[in-house]
Amino acid sequence: MFKSGLFSEPNLVGGAFPRPERLIRNRPLTATQAPVLNLSAGTFSAVVSLVKRVKSVLWCVFCFSAATGSPAASIGTNPPALSLTTKRIAALPEEQRADWRAYLRRSTRQLASDKNFLRTEEQKAGITNLTIPPSANSVRGLALDKPADWYGQAAACHIADIIVSFQTPAGGWSKNLNLTRSARVPGESFAPDNLPRRSSKVDYDEPSDTNWDYVGTFDNDATTTELRFLAKVIAAVGTNNASYRAALQRGLDYIFAAQYPNGGWPQVWPLQGGYHDGITYNDDAVLNVVELLRDVAGGTNEFAFVPAKTRAQAATSLKRGLDCVLATQVVVDGHRTAWCQQYDALTLRPASARNYEMPALASSESADLMSFLMQLPDPDANVVAAVHAAATWFEQTKIMNKSYRFVRGRGRQLADAPGNGPLWARYYEIGTNRPVFGDRDRSIHDDVNEISQERRNGYAWFRDSPEGSLEQYALWRRSHPP
Repeated sequence: MFKSGLFSEPNLVGGAFPRPERLIRNRPLTATQAPVLNLSAGTFSAVVSLVKRVKSVLWCVFCFSAATGSPAASIGTNPPALSLTTKRIAALPEEQRADWRAYLRRSTRQLASDKNFLRTEEQKAGITNLTIPPSANSVRGLALDKPADWYGQAAACHIADIIVSFQTPAGGWSKNLNLTRSARVPGESFAPDNLPRRSSKVDYDEPSDTNWDYVGTFDNDATTTELRFLAKVIAAVGTNNASYRAALQRGLDYIFAAQYPNGGWPQVWPLQGGYHDGITYNDDAVLNVVELLRDVAGGTNEFAFVPAKTRAQAATSLKRGLDCVLATQVVVDGHRTAWCQQYDALTLRPASARNYEMPALASSESADLMSFLMQLPDPDANVVAAVHAAATWFEQTKIMNKSYRFVRGRGRQLADAPGNGPLWARYYEIGTNRPVFGDRDRSIHDDVNEISQERRNGYAWFRDSPEGSLEQYALWRRSHPP
């Protein structure tokens, strides 16, 4: 379990995000907070002069905020995530270094091989400008809920052929690909345009290589969805599926290769650097992988054809992944709480992602992880304790009598709504459980109405989905009492 007290950086725990060098909070003191001052005439004059100067500074800040549309109030700044590097590995205990060095070498070699593959295709085809494939919203079009016989029909096989064509040399898939139009041609990129749509001076989402972004990822349901679709087609078409079987095996090998020595998975593999190297629960990236491994290991439904050797390998990988999930449940003052969206791969400390995604407890991902743990057929004492603790945390952090809705002329706002709820904030500060919110300028706030309208409208800052997990828990705990 991750213990909050293990932070070497005290500014990340217990109500203390890294503060800006200069921070002006425009919150009035209450009557009980305001100090009573007894000043001499000279001191009083100096104070008056100081107050005038402060008012001038505040007016400048107000004018700047009005001009830029960015709020002045902030409780801290979101720090950048750290990449996995040889230098950081060298700081590990000696007994851990060999495995991590081997992992990083494997990733580096695979990245070079993948890029060389595409470069060779371009040279053979005489291509000078890289062709970018069409994009789609996540993996829409890869239906996983059709009748079993549909996956043996021409429409499904057409999609399966496209899926195989866009599989990266490493064995994974990019995100946001349109896999229903046409197959990839030699020299075409393996990824659509996944560059950030809004660029800022400091953008944690800006790739170091703009021509190589998310080439092989678990983000936005990528890779796991393609593998599930291929499995359904393989099960439906019978013996004439050698290319599909080979692609599925390569995809599973990709998952095995991408798994960290501690059992977690990065968002992108081969490693891309930055927050993409973090163990990623955001958008259920790791959860999708362990759920897939669970089904492969069990040989259930469309995975019945998977060879015993691969199923055994999936079971081992699943066990390591589950151990990582349990190890990353945040412990505060000796009590387990919930999970964060990202963790540093080496230290298992909560880490940031995009500018507005800070190291904090994440309600939606935590609810999904708790539900997964409750689905385990024979949970051990560690799993049972993790579930009970998460459920307790959800009860402690639920928000009642509020709604997050559009207000004309002001965008989405948190407003009073008697009788409404429960809701949960997307993020909670570790140690205090106060809701926190981020903006594109990396500022962190404790009031969602303080962040820019663009971020208020463009991000799901409140969810009600944990309520379903708590309903599931009410039934589960009957068989697994605290």
